[in-house]
Amino acid sequence: MELREQIGLTVKHQETVQLAPTSIIIVNYNTKEKLLGCLSSVSQAIPPNCEVIVVDNASSDGSAEAVEADFPEVILIRSAKNLGFGAGNNTAVPKAQGRYLVFLNPDTLVERGWIEALLAPLEADSQIGLVTARILLADQRDRINACGNTIHLTGLSLCRGLGYPRDTFNVLEEVDSVSGAAFAIRRELLELLDGFDEDTFLYMEDTDLSWRARLAGWRCVYTPNSTVFHEYSLKITPLKIFYQERNRYVMLLKSLKWPTLLILFPAHLLAEMITWGFVLWSDRANLSNKVRAYRWIIANWSAIMQKRKRVQSLRRITDRELLRRTSYSLDFGQAGKGPVASLARFIFNPIFFVLRRITLIIVRW
Repeated sequence: MELREQIGLTVKHQETVQLAPTSIIIVNYNTKEKLLGCLSSVSQAIPPNCEVIVVDNASSDGSAEAVEADFPEVILIRSAKNLGFGAGNNTAVPKAQGRYLVFLNPDTLVERGWIEALLAPLEADSQIGLVTARILLADQRDRINACGNTIHLTGLSLCRGLGYPRDTFNVLEEVDSVSGAAFAIRRELLELLDGFDEDTFLYMEDTDLSWRARLAGWRCVYTPNSTVFHEYSLKITPLKIFYQERNRYVMLLKSLKWPTLLILFPAHLLAEMITWGFVLWSDRANLSNKVRAYRWIIANWSAIMQKRKRVQSLRRITDRELLRRTSYSLDFGQAGKGPVASLARFIFNPIFFVLRRITLIIVRW
């Protein structure tokens, strides 16, 4: 029986059988109204044997007080400072009772049956470690935000299916990475991986976690049966480029063998040209963030190498297997619209196609 059929049977089975103990973890920072909406949505669609944990990252908008007043059944963890997404989630794990851990953004709303469907692949296949939902745009519910993430050859991560019609991705399938907005993971896997990389703080945490899990031999899948709505918008915050670029470099340094990184050098050089071009075009006020990312890597080289040693000790697949699931195509439309994005796609994607083919020809380890 195919996995999709098994999972379909599991979903029906779970309609009458109690789920395994599950913990829903939400990290919040100054999003009180959105968080309350999220919790209201979750509370209307939560089965027995599930708990909800909110980690408040020292919000100044009264988020924690509002949760205590309106949702006394929620386990509230108050952090004395803003820990970021990864460390905030890690803080909740020791207090969580669930065998499965579900991570949800505070600016999401869920449909009934979302959690049963999200956990069904984990119940059906012991090799599946992470499952991500069909995430739709909250203000355009007929359009996709992300059906998992696509990882480019150079480690750049993009929303899979952004802007596509709601029913475009209707098949349960493996994906490069889960979306941090809504995904489930086996507790034992998260503990094996030592949790989220807390140095990420913001951005790329989901991609980094997914890559490490896949390198350790686990599968990462998307299910169309679990629907979550996300208040998503493409925006550039002052430190976004710093966090995204720094975290991408760290992920690559931890995950890939040195010969692979050497062979990928031309592709990475091209990616640097593109990201520098994007900064000069769209984020010139924060130009120094690219340089700051380089400096952080140099200053923290020893710590990164320690993390690399741990990641490599868990390796169960080859670099070739990991890279075969990467994409050569960059969706420049997710960074900007108009003729510039079209021209960039026309120029750079064919070059990345050739570089990826060459890499896969050479890399046999």
